[in-house]
Amino acid sequence: MIPARYGSSRYPGKPLVPLLGKPMVLWVAELSAKALGADNVYVATEDERIASQVEDAGFNAVMTGDNLTGTDRLAEAAVKIDADIFINVQGDEPLAFPEDIIKVRDAKMSHMDDIINGYAWISGDEDPHSVNIPKVISNERDEMVYMSRVALPGYKDQENAPARYKKQVCIYAFTREELAAFREFGRKSTLEHSEDIEILRFLELGKTIRMVETQPGSLAVDVPEDVVKVEAALAAAGRA
Repeated sequence: MIPARYGSSRYPGKPLVPLLGKPMVLWVAELSAKALGADNVYVATEDERIASQVEDAGFNAVMTGDNLTGTDRLAEAAVKIDADIFINVQGDEPLAFPEDIIKVRDAKMSHMDDIINGYAWISGDEDPHSVNIPKVISNERDEMVYMSRVALPGYKDQENAPARYKKQVCIYAFTREELAAFREFGRKSTLEHSEDIEILRFLELGKTIRMVETQPGSLAVDVPEDVVKVEAALAAAGRA
């Protein structure tokens, strides 16, 4: 399931932004289809323009209303789809790897009571201090402790500074019941509102969030300035 909101506050119309001539949402739908088959790919959107593009390309569109977050949108759409596991592939991750979608699915099948989320190590080309990159803190059991737009973990002495930081990769796996509980919370939690990171709401619900390492190289389109570097990465990866 791919949440695709036309009315993005930071980047209106983002799902239909062309990347090498193809709308971004279709890049994500196609890589999702490589993982799980086109019949299992659904785009959840509030906008008929997105739905039309998706359906013309042979994928499923599910119309939704206004929602607080993409996960709330998926929770609304999930009511209309018969499935045991719902995998969220974020609509602005055109460089996600199909193999990682399968890896997240398999982790969910092994841990049905946990929320599953992907992470990767931040590359040397990325700034860990960028607020557009959510940083992941997990314990030694790969359970998420916290996620922040601040560069975490912190350190007191320079010699203890982390050599690398983890970033969130927006591939998640949920059950229908977990999505329903998320939406029934009815509002953004305090931490979720502060960080603008929706998965933090599951901490308020007492859920274990299991982090699964994904391949490096994923880049998201958060703002218009990201388009050029994402197009270059798509071309370099031979996905053009």
